[in-house]
Amino acid sequence: MAHIDLGVDESLYPGITGPLRFRPETAGPLNRLAEILLRAPHSLPPGERELIAAYVSGLNGCEFCCDSHSAIAAAQLEDGMALVREVLSDLDGAPIPGKLRALLRIAAAVRESGRKVTTVLVDEARAEGATDVEIHDTVLIAAAFSMYNRYVDGLGTLVPQDPPFYAETAKRILRNGYLGSTPSSPADC
Repeated sequence: MAHIDLGVDESLYPGITGPLRFRPETAGPLNRLAEILLRAPHSLPPGERELIAAYVSGLNGCEFCCDSHSAIAAAQLEDGMALVREVLSDLDGAPIPGKLRALLRIAAAVRESGRKVTTVLVDEARAEGATDVEIHDTVLIAAAFSMYNRYVDGLGTLVPQDPPFYAETAKRILRNGYLGSTPSSPADC
């Protein structure tokens, strides 16, 4: 049970969906930010941006966000959940492009502290072909997801333990995006 009464049945609105329904006036800007960062046209594919969100969420120990964004990333990456699991467990050994690995290292630094992002990390990303926009957006994804993670965990929301829940969430996000993804009724979950 969440730390506060969210005014919804948490089994129907787990994780971030309960708090978003509790404060719709903040849900709009939060969902718009996620839509821009993770789905808007960009040189980084949406699956890679979702992987950055999942990676940061995993490092932050936010099970709901890690599982949600892992499923969304997996649905968009060629090697699916197997690749996501490899990245989450062994970044250095995962079979991903050097640019993505360098960006994930920047994301890991951001989630610890923005001051942990060094010129060396940025230069390494640039050497792998990362653009300034990709570096900027990686920093912003990592910062935003650290906030989203703290929002979900700080309110003590329900974390579903069934993988099919996350697979359905991924389908909904891929179909409707983040702007149309906050369920308005249990049938939308």
